[in-house]
Amino acid sequence: MSRTTDELLVGRLVVVGLGLIGGSFAKGLRARGVCREVVGVDLDPQSRRLAVERGVVDRCEESLAAACQGADVIMLAVPILAMERLLGELARLDLGDAVLTDVGSSKGNVVRAAQAAFGAMPARFVPGHPIAGSEQSGVEAANGELFKRHKVILTPVAQTDAQALQRVDRLWRELGADVEHMQVEHHDQVLAATSHLPHLLAFGLVDSLAKRNENLEIFRYAAGGFRDFTRIAGSDPVMWHDIFLANREAVLRTLDVFRDDLDALRDAVDAGDGHHLLGVFTRARVAREHFSKILARRAYVDAMHSNDLVFLANPGGTVRGRIRVPGDKSISHRSIMLGSLAEGTTEVEGFLEGEDALATLQAFRDMGVVIEGPHHGRVTIHGVGLHGLKPPPGPIYLGNSGTSMRLLSGLLAGQPFDVTLTGDASLSKRPMNRVAKPLREMGAVIETAADGRPPLTIRGGQRLRGLSYAMPMASAQVKSCLLLAGLYAEGETSVTEPAPTRDHTERMLQGFGYPVTVEGSTARVESGHSLRASHIEVPADISSAAFFLVAASIAENSELVLEHVGINPTRTGVIDILRLMGGDISLENQREVGGEPVADIRVRSARLKGIDIPEELVPLAIDEFPVLFVAATCAEGRTVLRGAEELRVKESDRIQVMADGLLALGAKVEPTPDGIIIDGGVLGGGEVHSHGDHRIAMAFSVASLRATAPIRIHDCANVATSFPNFLALAGQVGIRVAEEGQP
Repeated sequence: MSRTTDELLVGRLVVVGLGLIGGSFAKGLRARGVCREVVGVDLDPQSRRLAVERGVVDRCEESLAAACQGADVIMLAVPILAMERLLGELARLDLGDAVLTDVGSSKGNVVRAAQAAFGAMPARFVPGHPIAGSEQSGVEAANGELFKRHKVILTPVAQTDAQALQRVDRLWRELGADVEHMQVEHHDQVLAATSHLPHLLAFGLVDSLAKRNENLEIFRYAAGGFRDFTRIAGSDPVMWHDIFLANREAVLRTLDVFRDDLDALRDAVDAGDGHHLLGVFTRARVAREHFSKILARRAYVDAMHSNDLVFLANPGGTVRGRIRVPGDKSISHRSIMLGSLAEGTTEVEGFLEGEDALATLQAFRDMGVVIEGPHHGRVTIHGVGLHGLKPPPGPIYLGNSGTSMRLLSGLLAGQPFDVTLTGDASLSKRPMNRVAKPLREMGAVIETAADGRPPLTIRGGQRLRGLSYAMPMASAQVKSCLLLAGLYAEGETSVTEPAPTRDHTERMLQGFGYPVTVEGSTARVESGHSLRASHIEVPADISSAAFFLVAASIAENSELVLEHVGINPTRTGVIDILRLMGGDISLENQREVGGEPVADIRVRSARLKGIDIPEELVPLAIDEFPVLFVAATCAEGRTVLRGAEELRVKESDRIQVMADGLLALGAKVEPTPDGIIIDGGVLGGGEVHSHGDHRIAMAFSVASLRATAPIRIHDCANVATSFPNFLALAGQVGIRVAEEGQP
């Protein structure tokens, strides 16, 4: 690839050390044509010869001084313990304005060596560490694509020149790397835990077993797990000797923590403490699965794909069949929370295995609750009682789940320990003052970021006081948060709502044997009681069913049965609104399961008409409005929504985002401060953006049934958060939507 002089990132690049990492760095940049000249330096004559023959570099020098003359960037890719000598040689040269960088895995050692050699850390030295490798080594293994979709961590110090940092950053990105910046100390501690400690344990275990008299029998009968765990003991002993000496302080800190945990495991085995063992093993298994997903997404998945997962929804289709959508998310969240705080073992069936509910589950595992599963929707929770939670090892990460954060805020306000709740970029933009303000009135100490946004730090050890709170806006999450805080507050806590909202918390508290009084629009609890373990069967989620209710209503010649759907009267606003619009919806096989009403819902296609949506139904359908807007565009006449300000502070501003998308498809819509006005008509195709909001993405997927051309829906990765098998079920009943590029 040839580039003009203006396009070159580097004039002369010098790479010192032509092994796998240094050779791959040189070869990749040379192949991309971003350097006028790539010069290699290596002590081994054979490596120098091969580097030129194989196109890794343009030329090689044996002399460091000759190579570095006129260099723009100098990459140091030598073993860690050789770095000190190399830096001493470089300090004696006139390097001009050359930028220095390196690839060592122990950054503190490199920084100290540079300070010793130069008298101070050179401003144009940018320490770095690529998280990439190969089972092969040497310049023969140099691969210009080695760093593609792999992490590269740069660890600038306070005096690092900003332009030098930007230059090194750009070079790594040119190689396709995912570049992050991190403090030196943090990097070394992270690598000590994730890379150095596992190697130390693998070397130590194999050596310990090999020294025993019966080692022949041990290795003869070793199973696959032993081979997997000890594979890394086949790594280069000299290199790892250097790494452990260079990063010994961070390794020792990590090793000390591990020894304490190992001692606790030994004590559990000695005492026959199966509960402790089950806790460790279940947490470890889930953590391992979580790490595997992170590795798959971050290291090997194309960044563009993960940042903008596109759904392609083709027009037309008829919706038919019989399906069961995933379990109710609200009930799944609460089953984990109350099951964890109950005395005894709670069994949950039908648990929603989406990312939001799993975030709640992991939060309680982090606080010492032993939870088995989920496996095919079944979860077993070994409750610790209202006062049995333990401090988590660090901040609790809740992904995109606003329900988890708001409800946990109430529970954690009454605990004796401090805790910080964090989330992803979307959750971090959402306001939490609606729960923080009344909790502070109860005596909680809660710190937030600007404008009441996450992260939330909740200070433990506070004496909470009962509160009589009239909610200014109907919100089941706020109501539930305060009722859960009331379990720990002195006296009575009452919450009065201006309009009915979902009452799953009240029903489930009663199901766990905790007294709750509900009189009209006010719910009351008082502290001093306990929760008793229960059996919970989670019904199918009506919010998930809503997409198919609208789909079968708007597609011609459709008939669909949705099985075992929860029809709690505080959640059926979507059914009521569709019926007012002329929807053909009937409830069959009505029954009660675990205190929650359930039915099979049959829906047939119908000619919908526009309506003024009654304001009393708004809180009962707050999560279903994105797909109801789609129904309104397919109806005859005008639909008007008022009193829905809460839609503007969901995962996205759902009023504006839906309006923008519908306008892009040719619909006639007008957003208002607290709602929207939609005139029914013909929907075309086009490009719409979900802004990471799963319900927006699924709503536009349903809209394709009445579109005249394909709809491309951007930023759909979060659909897995709310509805893990949406695409599969959509395809099963006849909705023509799939990930772009998939059949």
